[in-house]
Amino acid sequence: MKLVQFGAGNIGRSFIGQVFSKAGWDVVFVDVDEKLVSLINEKKRYTIAIKREGREDEPRSVGPVRAVDGRDAAAVAEELAGADIAATSVGKNALVKVLPLIAAGLETRRRRFGERPLDIIIAENAREAPELFRTVLSKELGCSLDGLVGIVETSIGKMVPIMRKEDLASDPLLLFAEEYETLIVDRRGFKGPIPDIKALCPVEPVEAWVDRKLFIHNLGHAAAAYFGCRASADPQGAAIPGALALPGIEDAVRLAMNESAGALLAEYPGVFDRADISAHIDDLVSRFKNTALADTLHRVGRDLPRKLSRDDRLTGAMILCAKHRLPFDTVAEVYRAALDFACPGEDGALFPADAEFRKKYGLDKNAESGETDETGAEAIRAALPSILTEVSGLDRNDPLDAAVYDGVVSREQRL
Repeated sequence: MKLVQFGAGNIGRSFIGQVFSKAGWDVVFVDVDEKLVSLINEKKRYTIAIKREGREDEPRSVGPVRAVDGRDAAAVAEELAGADIAATSVGKNALVKVLPLIAAGLETRRRRFGERPLDIIIAENAREAPELFRTVLSKELGCSLDGLVGIVETSIGKMVPIMRKEDLASDPLLLFAEEYETLIVDRRGFKGPIPDIKALCPVEPVEAWVDRKLFIHNLGHAAAAYFGCRASADPQGAAIPGALALPGIEDAVRLAMNESAGALLAEYPGVFDRADISAHIDDLVSRFKNTALADTLHRVGRDLPRKLSRDDRLTGAMILCAKHRLPFDTVAEVYRAALDFACPGEDGALFPADAEFRKKYGLDKNAESGETDETGAEAIRAALPSILTEVSGLDRNDPLDAAVYDGVVSREQRL
């Protein structure tokens, strides 16, 4: 059995590839990082260091595996034509480049085997990804996907920190990760048989689980990063466990998660109950506190344009709360704290998208004069209307959007 995994990064190797390799599958990675592809093909395996609180790291060797350069379209199509399952974890912005490659492989597969369906696991943590797959693939193939493709949505809950340069010096393929190994997949998405792999957890409706991941896990993690950055004297290199140890931060993170949880319970009655959600929140906060994992504020909070977008963790959660007429004051405060987020990475620089975002909306000092007429809270207050409409896509003519817009603005005015 063969898995073709698009993306040999953190989730691709530490989660999807590892799960299928452990089950005895032939795992083939597709990536455009020439050095990474070469190393995988040279070593045939890689190591994941499992990070547990208060315990020594457990090295897990994954292999044998191999890789194909994503720029070699013919080689990718050949691998995909003979695959039993495919998966993607390349990031939402890279999907537009990957989907034509997948379409070419599906066309080769159709010519060779007829209508032999290929199930594709979408490990992107993006609510809009399945529709993007359907739209682009059907256009590229010029036909309906029925009988050809199974679109299998997932909820990816594994946390994998950024590797530091010194960690990679001796082993460039090394990955750190938490122990979590449950791969939630859409039972209804499969066209072929669901693989008999212990780590796979088929659910329905998968939308409920995707929203639980986004509006509780991702929201809570982001809240810890944004509140932590605001409260830290020196956020560079600061980690999530340290942020949660600061006075009031864990309580505020839990409040935000519970506000969103109330909306999830109202949206998906019969799927979750309060006890399930409360236990899930407790488990997540415990995992966030894993000092061995040492996930940084920078990694968790970076990429503000994406994380403040309409369907993502903060705006999406507030819209869901507004839909069910539930309060979202703490989530609104997380949103506001995100606008304070200026946490540099290991190299001392902001994530490029964040630097551009802060410059565009006047949240940083003027590069030439070193000053601005409005700083701090005043700059955020001035920029907030534009950010809410342009970045978060809120339409004040829509009742739900207006409720979220007014809720965030009024929250800012009260602070």
